[in-house]
Amino acid sequence: MARVIQVFEFEKLTLHLDWKGRQLLPRELERLLEFNDNNNNLYFTGIRDGIQFNNYVGVIQIGGLTIEILPKADKVKATDEDYRTWHGALLKMLKVCKHINVTAVSEASLKQRHNSLLELYFEIYLDEVQLLLRRGLIKQYRRHTSNVLSLKGRLDFNKNIQQNLIHQERFYTEHQIYDFENLANQILLKALSILGDITFNSSLKDRIARLKLSFPEIKEISIQKSHFDKLKENRKTVAYTQALQIAKMIILNYSPDIRTGQENMLTLLFDMNKLWEEYIYRMLLKANYEGITVSFQNKQKFWESRTIRPDIVLLHNTEFGTNTYVVDTKWKILDTNNPKPSDDDLKQMYAYNLYWNAKKSMLLYPHSNLVDESFGKFWKGAPTPDDNQCKVGFVSVLDDNNYLDIKIGEKIINKLLN
Repeated sequence: MARVIQVFEFEKLTLHLDWKGRQLLPRELERLLEFNDNNNNLYFTGIRDGIQFNNYVGVIQIGGLTIEILPKADKVKATDEDYRTWHGALLKMLKVCKHINVTAVSEASLKQRHNSLLELYFEIYLDEVQLLLRRGLIKQYRRHTSNVLSLKGRLDFNKNIQQNLIHQERFYTEHQIYDFENLANQILLKALSILGDITFNSSLKDRIARLKLSFPEIKEISIQKSHFDKLKENRKTVAYTQALQIAKMIILNYSPDIRTGQENMLTLLFDMNKLWEEYIYRMLLKANYEGITVSFQNKQKFWESRTIRPDIVLLHNTEFGTNTYVVDTKWKILDTNNPKPSDDDLKQMYAYNLYWNAKKSMLLYPHSNLVDESFGKFWKGAPTPDDNQCKVGFVSVLDDNNYLDIKIGEKIINKLLN
């Protein structure tokens, strides 16, 4: 039977029941630790009889267990409603950042809380494959060698002598075939097979089986990262783009259990720091604020071959000229008793101000109960201290109804300009 466990960043799961009735089975813990070892202990930390999650959010499926790792912007003890709220918030963030196809996922789907993140991706993938099958999969020319009864293509003299010394009525040739046996179709088929192995959802299993029956006769091959590097987008394959993106996620994040086959593993994890940065950038783009332009992932040479890169740079065009602002997003909770930035963060913002000629910059943290610091002055590096300032800003991720705040971009701009 399938189980779903929801946790927040930095929560723990062990072999022992916790306050919410959650626990891992020994084989599940073993697979998680094995996976983490293979990824330089990036995603969580091993603790006694369990693991502690880090700043990665998303979903891990091990056999019949699905673990959803959710973001959380405060340290208040979680309630059941908090898990539901942040499940929806994470899905909406992924949609805004285009990690989930905007047109494929409706608002209704996002509010179906019984859907796991993985099941949403699975459903999108099956929809895409079904659409491609309805339109007709692409055919391509490929080179093929075989023994045939009529001479076509190029005769392979060496193989022909080896194979047909007695059967001289045959010809060993290399020739072209125009069929469905191409890498794009093989990738789609492989991802379908993995989904059939990993999902415990009976309706999804039924859809997968029907789609595989609709596939033409093509070989199922082992797909590696190098195969995706070989794919070339052209007029024929442009319709495959979305399906191939999800197939790549499925295939490259799949870890079969080669010993027992019971705990096959699929992961879909996002660095919350990067997701928060991208989310804020996209919400700033949506902000209805005249004269503001927003750019992302700027960089300049800093020292020798090293560069520096602020998260977000805003230009404010006014009748008096253009003002530059730098925003550096931080997905972490500051101490509410002393919400001060670290020296390292301030030194980083000082450099950003100098390199981008910004008079003001802001370290932006998620929090609903803290008030912004006033702009503080750096005492060197500009004609006057008023031309080189930085402050700590706080912004609530959720609105009063516990949905993602759609006006967050405008609120951030106001924090910079006022």
